[in-house]
Amino acid sequence: MKLANHDRYDYSPLRGRPNYTWPQGKRLAVYFALNLEHFSFGEGLGAELSPGGPQPDVLNFAWRDYGNRVGAWYLHDAFDALKFPMAALVNSSMYDYAPELVAAHRARGDEIVGHGRTNSERQGTLDESAERELIRGTTARLTKGEGRAPEGWLGPWISQSRLTPDLLAEAGYRYLLDWCMDDQPIWFRCRGGKRIMAVPYPQELNDIPAIAARRASAATFADMIVDQFDEMIELSQARPLVMGVALHAYIVGQPYRLRHLKRALRHIAAHRDAIWLTTPGAIARHCADLPIP
Repeated sequence: MKLANHDRYDYSPLRGRPNYTWPQGKRLAVYFALNLEHFSFGEGLGAELSPGGPQPDVLNFAWRDYGNRVGAWYLHDAFDALKFPMAALVNSSMYDYAPELVAAHRARGDEIVGHGRTNSERQGTLDESAERELIRGTTARLTKGEGRAPEGWLGPWISQSRLTPDLLAEAGYRYLLDWCMDDQPIWFRCRGGKRIMAVPYPQELNDIPAIAARRASAATFADMIVDQFDEMIELSQARPLVMGVALHAYIVGQPYRLRHLKRALRHIAAHRDAIWLTTPGAIARHCADLPIP
């Protein structure tokens, strides 16, 4: 029996891979990704605080909008206090809806990552022409806003078609975040002899699956971050690893959750000298010429 395969990468066991280090000989790379998302009112997809009713679903739309208006600014204060970098995963519609928020990330020197047009849609359901246009339009808007093209991509709702890696590589992207199957970067094969790097992105240390879906408490989510960090510090002595934390301001930007998140951030800050506190783009650039699978 032969199972269907994506043919993007081959199986590579973690044990026995080539060894390397992060800058300054560090063994654990840590990054925080803040999703900046805008939603269509009265239609389309969106995370839910409670099961939505008939459209317009004011309860859930307003809950998500709290993240852009309030929660993200609380998070900025928390990250500024610790001088932690962030990667902002940006819906291109945010440039028109909340330009001040994107500008605040620009002023911090954060990496701006492509995240589609809006999280009201999935790109994986589009045909090749429509998906190419989604990537082109998103890239053009981010390039206009930042003065440079984004290097990385996370699809809205981590949605990909069978051609997404090819289209991203052809559009000039260096890396993608959607595939969550490793703790080290790996290369994806793409058509035309091209390739694109998959940088680890978290689905466990992600507040939507953990809190919105599994109903973990704020304290539990913070404990997850601390436990993951402590264990990965130990595991990274044997091999270089990547630890990402994915955040959404309408979830962890709620003050009672923010209080616990700040506890986890302070724990990581206490070990700052032992880790590479970075962004996914910097990880991809560092690995470009390394012997990764």
